[in-house]
Amino acid sequence: MLYLTLRQYEYVCAIGRHGSLSAAALRLNVSQPALSNALTRVESHLGYPLFSRRRGAPMALTPQGRKFIEEAEALLNRAALLEDSKQPVAGESRLRLGCFIDLAPFLLAQSLHHLREALPDIVLTHGVETFEGLISGLIDGKYDFALTYDLGMDAGFSCRKLFDSTPRALLSADHPLARADQLSLAELAKYPLILSKEGLSAQHVLGLFRRKALNPTISHRAESLEIQRSLAAHGEGVGISYASPESGYSYDRKHLVSLPVSDPEATEAVVLARHGTGPTDPMITTAERALVELLQRD
Repeated sequence: MLYLTLRQYEYVCAIGRHGSLSAAALRLNVSQPALSNALTRVESHLGYPLFSRRRGAPMALTPQGRKFIEEAEALLNRAALLEDSKQPVAGESRLRLGCFIDLAPFLLAQSLHHLREALPDIVLTHGVETFEGLISGLIDGKYDFALTYDLGMDAGFSCRKLFDSTPRALLSADHPLARADQLSLAELAKYPLILSKEGLSAQHVLGLFRRKALNPTISHRAESLEIQRSLAAHGEGVGISYASPESGYSYDRKHLVSLPVSDPEATEAVVLARHGTGPTDPMITTAERALVELLQRD
């Protein structure tokens, strides 16, 4: 027996698409009470809310609501196909991958390619974010999982370690430390640092020094990795980055030296993270397995 009608599905999808009862009612040319009653009926039957409702704020989809509406829209498309065989059916399964901004140039393209090979029937989208953007995106259901460093996530997240990343010191070719094979945090603390402007990244790097009772000065906070590399190449300080291209030149063709930081505690794990610790649906399990197969290193 069907407890929900296609009309109720249509009404709920319209609310999700337009962000409010009033906008959806105007679009569908129905009354707001009709939409509100349909939403109440659907949520009551499902046993969980599809939208978060805060006074004075727009209606926002919960993670469960986002998934329900995607599946409801696929159902409506299939129903429309029965009535009109010429109408295309939208993709039924969607997968959303997030990636930390500094890792994206190294990991994103190959990950998307591998996922499409492993799951050819899915609709795959991606986003590139800061740490804070990824964490909120995972919690809100904007992303199903994310490639990031193991920073800022609590016990409410599941993380699969892919590999360890050692930070590198970025120096100009004529810097006094440029001829070393590797550098310690104590050696680097004697020189002004160029850190990322991304808050959690900068806090993490500074925390490495402070745990050794070192208090370096900060010369710049760079908006991007390439700006950090350019500043370092021009002698504006020592950059410290976990993501560093193999090229020995900055974008503006200045020679740049990149040396590993020797302190073992500075090593940080790159992980595949998702929100929640319980079992997930088979599609996400398959996607996680594919990315681990591609990126996990001994």
